[in-house]
Amino acid sequence: MIPSEIQRYIEEIKKHALDYGLDFFEVVFEVVDFEEMNMLASYGGFPIRYPHWRFGMEYEKISKSYSYGLHKIYEMVINNDPAYAYLLKGNTDIDQKLVIAHVYGHVDFFKNNLWFSKTNRKMLDEMANHAVRVRRYIDRYGPEEVENFIDVCLSIEDLIDIHSPFIKRRHERKGLLEREDEGERKAISKLRSPNEYLDEYINPEDFIEWQKKKAEEERIRRKRFPEYPERDVLLFLIENAPVEEWQRDILSMIREESYYYAPQIQTKIMNEGWAAYWHSKILTEKVVTDREIIDYADHHSGTLATRPGVINPYKLGMELFKDIEDRWNKGKFGREYEECNDIEEKRNWDRKLGLGREKIFEVRKFYNDVTFIDEFLTEDFCREHGLFTYTYNRATGMYEIESRDFKKVKEKLLFLLTNCGRPIIEVVDGNYMNRGELYLIHRHEGVDLKIDWAKDVLNNLSKIWKRPVYLETVVEGKVRVFSADAGAHRK
Repeated sequence: MIPSEIQRYIEEIKKHALDYGLDFFEVVFEVVDFEEMNMLASYGGFPIRYPHWRFGMEYEKISKSYSYGLHKIYEMVINNDPAYAYLLKGNTDIDQKLVIAHVYGHVDFFKNNLWFSKTNRKMLDEMANHAVRVRRYIDRYGPEEVENFIDVCLSIEDLIDIHSPFIKRRHERKGLLEREDEGERKAISKLRSPNEYLDEYINPEDFIEWQKKKAEEERIRRKRFPEYPERDVLLFLIENAPVEEWQRDILSMIREESYYYAPQIQTKIMNEGWAAYWHSKILTEKVVTDREIIDYADHHSGTLATRPGVINPYKLGMELFKDIEDRWNKGKFGREYEECNDIEEKRNWDRKLGLGREKIFEVRKFYNDVTFIDEFLTEDFCREHGLFTYTYNRATGMYEIESRDFKKVKEKLLFLLTNCGRPIIEVVDGNYMNRGELYLIHRHEGVDLKIDWAKDVLNNLSKIWKRPVYLETVVEGKVRVFSADAGAHRK
């Protein structure tokens, strides 16, 4: 039951949010104590999850952190229709107002951002369904066997293709005879010549040999399994691994949950920035009383606080949205502005276009963190907010500022955000050496894998594949191939 005072805050803030143009699912608020909030946080925001020790470990970690005064969870909101949000019992009135406005910003983002459009809007029910299915498997096969298999699955839960909901990477498979016939046709294809005596000039021998070689490569590729590199490793295992049906079902659940959470990782800066922008806008312009303004400023500044070496997504996202709004209000974009070389004129530039609000709603709809930073992070913004890159100095044993150069700062940010900051792993051969073994490649982008972690993942992959698994990567500039056969590692 929501206290009447909080219900009044909810109704007031909802009205203001709608007046500003926010468009959100219906939001169901619940007031919970800190133990319930910690439990929900350990479950990833959901009240019901499948039984597994990881959730208990997370609960202990969060609870101890809370009891030591290291952190406090003020709110939690679930991407669902209707959305569910949790308010912490005992919060001050100004905290509750801030959180309610923040939640409406999040739910507007969930509903309207393109990258959330493919997510399951009934995930609350789906999570409960997963819990029921796992409990049935526990009753049938025993808790130890099921839990051990979930351990294996969770170690590879990130091996998905985060862009696959929006692009088609897979190609239709053709029958073997059809593929071989097509290969033969390509092998003998020639350019048409008007006269027979010109044929040796139009189709010289080296051209014919090149055509045959190309056709042979195509024939081999079409016989490869998979035909094209598969980035969704979990899907490949679900379709091809020699596991029991209950294990395949658990793999499918883990994969489904990974895809549900992926957009939240892809848009962390934007999502938190958007919510912070709107809680700031709604409270300072419509809700906060004179008596509350000091407390609000104190709590809001705590949310946006930064420390050296750490990116605060609330701060970066909100400031970038405010910068976009200001630039589009004043016309600080486009060719004319970019080509202006007068520093004073650019500083005072104001075409009074008033397009800022429209622009930030457009950005909220179509962008993710990578495209957001790539498109709108400017040199002026970096300079104003003191952004820099840093590195570890082995000689001093300390982290030091490496560069304040705009291009390097932007490049580092984009690198950290690409593929959610995770390595790109692809299945390239499911029948390696014609022995049914699995061969994967790490698409090296300049950062080496953590080899001890990679070995653990390889070991778990081999438990699912039931045969040796290989991983090709680059370590200190040299190509290395690691392998595992259910516990035995080789290099």
